[in-house]
Amino acid sequence: NAFGWFLQQPRKLPPLPGVPMGLPETVEIEAEMRFPWSGGRHPWLDAAITTATTLVGVESKRYEPFRPGKTTVFSEAYDSRDWDGMARFTAMRKALTEGRQTYRHLDAAQLVKHAYGLRTQGVKRARGAVLVYLHAAPATWASGKPVAPEGITRHEAEIADFARAVKGDAVSFVPLRWSDLLAQWRAQPATAAHAAAVTGWFGGL
Repeated sequence: NAFGWFLQQPRKLPPLPGVPMGLPETVEIEAEMRFPWSGGRHPWLDAAITTATTLVGVESKRYEPFRPGKTTVFSEAYDSRDWDGMARFTAMRKALTEGRQTYRHLDAAQLVKHAYGLRTQGVKRARGAVLVYLHAAPATWASGKPVAPEGITRHEAEIADFARAVKGDAVSFVPLRWSDLLAQWRAQPATAAHAAAVTGWFGGL
């Protein structure tokens, strides 16, 4: 796991490119961001980074956007809450539910749920919140078969569309390419070897 290396040494993790966050104090992997209710399912982020001012949730994707099976399901509990500061994410949720907004590659419903969870926990921890969508553009599947270039292009367009739609809400949405993150790590002595190890294990991201 790319972020697991930082669990016991969070200060070695540089602020993520383009993310307003400051220096990390803690790094978690598979972090639950609970909603303001007890029952049901709650979001799990691939990584969570806490700084003095900010809670950063990372949702990481490699091949998932290019597979079928995206669903748009929100329980009635989402309508029972006044999601303060989240009007744009709420508008996206309603558009997805009503079929006025669809994405082929972007799991927008998952991102909305993650944003609500980060908002809940950010308020609880007296911190701002950022949702980072860390995504890859793999040229081939693990089998060696090419990933359709038009799928990669459409995925990028959907990310940009989603980002425009939710810009300005209390949870900031920041798309980040794996290639850009690894380039940052390679450029710093403290993380260069780790970047090389991640690249060696996963190949081109």
